[in-house]
Amino acid sequence: MTTPPMLRQLRHDVWATERLVAHCRQLSTAQLELTVPGTYGTIRRTLAHIVTSDEGYLTRLLGALLHDPPFRLDHEVTLDEAAAHLAHVKDGVERLFGGGELDADRLLLDTPLRRPGDPRFEMNAWAPLTQFVHHGSDHRAQIGTILGANGLTTPDLQVWPYAMELGASREAKETR
Repeated sequence: MTTPPMLRQLRHDVWATERLVAHCRQLSTAQLELTVPGTYGTIRRTLAHIVTSDEGYLTRLLGALLHDPPFRLDHEVTLDEAAAHLAHVKDGVERLFGGGELDADRLLLDTPLRRPGDPRFEMNAWAPLTQFVHHGSDHRAQIGTILGANGLTTPDLQVWPYAMELGASREAKETR
């Protein structure tokens, strides 16, 4: 059976965030608190934001919480907490596609994360699916900007190293 392209995109997104968390484990506490103008915030806060948002998109798409209580940014989130919740995201991505092909035009009527008083939104499934990928890429790039602006190394989170790791891209052997 062929893997749906959207599933491959979401898997890459989770992989990239996992790699970034692993890279950031090498940083000092002070380095995790670095930021630069034009980015979301500190490295640590941005990583936590990526993961909480991913959980939110998946909760909307699945129509159920990934776990209870949901992951919230109501305290200073550690890298260990973000990594633990990233495992829920990884599982949620697989559950989302576990029933076969996903109907990207399916209307999502509400989210279990909506708080009393929050407006209700209806949307087609493709919107949070696309936002999942865009949002993660955007914020991971911001963390890369923070790292680079402070003279720190940045991990390669592109699709190419992911594809090579999976054996989906490799140097061709000459057959002449």
